Amino acid sequence: YKDRLLQAEKEHQDALTEANGKNEVELDACHEKISSLEHFISSQKLEIEHLKSNKEQLNNSLKEANQALGELLKTKVR
Repeated sequence: YKDRLLQAEKEHQDALTEANGKNEVELDACHEKISSLEHFISSQKLEIEHLKSNKEQLNNSLKEANQALGELLKTKVR
């Protein structure tokens, strides 16, 4: 009986060790995925800021062009 109990405990311990090993591998993969996603999000935020800046510059250029057009139209009417 004692031998069977010890054998069962050993098998249980082996199963736990194997499960822990698999969990560690899975956890490492998840951490890598999280790190990769964080990097991606960071680069996307930078891209968004760059696009916002470009939009602002384009809007300013458009306003200037519209003002210049308005001035040209005024002088043409005269």
